[in-house]
Amino acid sequence: MSARAADTRIDEIRDALSPLGPVEARSMFGGHGLTVDGAMVAIVTGGTVYLKTDDGNRAAFEEAGLEPFTYASARGRVTTSFRRAPEPLGDWDVLGPLATGSLDAARRALARRRPRRPRRHPGLGDADRG
Repeated sequence: MSARAADTRIDEIRDALSPLGPVEARSMFGGHGLTVDGAMVAIVTGGTVYLKTDDGNRAAFEEAGLEPFTYASARGRVTTSFRRAPEPLGDWDVLGPLATGSLDAARRALARRRPRRPRRHPGLGDADRG
């Protein structure tokens, strides 16, 4: 996929998920992560969209036959907490309930994260940290 095609696809996905709120996209691991209010709601790799799942919404994806995102690692195949989004993305009647559940799952995951400690900079005093 060309850079222009990838940008167009990301714009299409952002538009499709916009009923959830402002969608931000950032490059990561050769794909993109999409967040709403700081919660990672979707990933995009190779033009395919995967939505966040957890125990609260996974069954809906399984019932729809939407497979998980997997990748190969040195330890074998890894199955992630993201599942394929239904296509076409423009059908909010189909996408909406799954995307809303994914935002809820992403918010639950964000709430479980431990707060980050401020970075320490050896040799710098508090006044030097700017």
